[in-house]
Amino acid sequence: MLLDENGCYEALKARDSRFDGTFFVGVKTTGIYCRCICPANTPRYQNCTFHPSAAAAEAAGFRPCLRCRPELAPGKAPVDAVERLAAIAARRIEDGALDEGNVKDLARELGVSDRQLRRAVAARFGVSPVELAQTHRLLTAKRLLTETTLPIGEVAFSSGFSSLRRFNSLFQQRYRMSPRDLRRKMPSGASHDAVCLELSYRPPLDWQGLLGFMSARCTRGVEVVEGPRYARTASVRGSSGWIAVQPSHLPNRLRLEVSASLSRAIPILLSRVRRVFDLDAEPCGILEALGSLAEGRPGLRVPGAFDGFETAVRAILGQQVSVAGATTLAARFAEAFGEPIETPFAGLERLAPTACAVAGLAPEQVAAIGMPLARARTIVGLARAVDEGQLLLRPGSDPEKAAAVLRAMPGIGEWTTQYVLMRCLAWPDAFPHGDLGVRHALGTDDPKAILAIAEAWRPWRAYAAMHLWRSLEERR
Repeated sequence: MLLDENGCYEALKARDSRFDGTFFVGVKTTGIYCRCICPANTPRYQNCTFHPSAAAAEAAGFRPCLRCRPELAPGKAPVDAVERLAAIAARRIEDGALDEGNVKDLARELGVSDRQLRRAVAARFGVSPVELAQTHRLLTAKRLLTETTLPIGEVAFSSGFSSLRRFNSLFQQRYRMSPRDLRRKMPSGASHDAVCLELSYRPPLDWQGLLGFMSARCTRGVEVVEGPRYARTASVRGSSGWIAVQPSHLPNRLRLEVSASLSRAIPILLSRVRRVFDLDAEPCGILEALGSLAEGRPGLRVPGAFDGFETAVRAILGQQVSVAGATTLAARFAEAFGEPIETPFAGLERLAPTACAVAGLAPEQVAAIGMPLARARTIVGLARAVDEGQLLLRPGSDPEKAAAVLRAMPGIGEWTTQYVLMRCLAWPDAFPHGDLGVRHALGTDDPKAILAIAEAWRPWRAYAAMHLWRSLEERR
């Protein structure tokens, strides 16, 4: 990936948070690499090298800065076809794809050759898939050592290492200190009952807008919004517990709290929470593309999905009913088919029903919660497609393939398809052009006219839809 070095240096001098995570700077005189917002004195231009990823900086021999902490930098959200394969691979690596398999397995899953995958990742991130995974594990471990009280062995396994000896050796080799040396910098007063972590984002972020969207759609028993905090239950890789997210006292960060029971799923949870709140969005490019539509709402984000199946079911329940009506049905659905769980939060007492559990139900059982039998058949059909791997409802999945599978299902039309692409796949160009709110906001019911207007908003039409919905709320 080619970088404009002069532009990078200007962003570094200005400590411009809009470019945080889009590049990293290696300082030749210290052997350290930093984010562009690092509070340290700005090095001279001739002493700087610029890298497209933290992994590329580490591959060049630099170690992470302990002040700006590169592991906290927000990621990039590539949208064009050239970067799509690398983006999908990176997301799967974040989810542990190379912890359980190898590059050939990942390439097979993505429908490409391993050579093609290696070339795409190297072009985008400047390193191989294995090096990308290795850096991701190390930076996750560095974060856990610094911010939590987890034992060092637990940190190693929670970060994706299968061997404590390998973890200690690689950490010493790459960072020139042992995990125990870094642990001495751990903040005092950390809780043993939960893990607390920081999540960075590029400002601005409309947190209240995100909470408002989530609050109206929270599934009772599974999710809750209380004041500035969002909390929910979670089940990941056989472990169950809860998470809570709220603004941090530090600028441009959110604070994530994870129950100790989910400690080994932390890398996956970090990735999911970033997607739920769209923390890797790059507001500058989005605002430039949307122009006057986005004026006055620069921090608006597209809420993602913690679990693709859960959100897709919510979309089906919302067909031809109000948001409040769909929320009521979602609560009944969770009560009937979700497993009970204990949490310290009032109102959080259910895990969301899984695709595996729903796939084994008869449509009549689902319809019994108060919906048409045809819609119940659609939900069971969706569950079976997800459970059998025919439909991948996660960010980075091919939106065209997912759309084709969805459209072929009885009971799923274009509105549901686009909404699922928008939230479950985090596809920024999804656009539910037939949505009633979109039609009212644009003042026309002509689908061709709506699509023609939206053409100027590519590749950020999902953000345009959010702005159109918000504009309607502001008029009321």
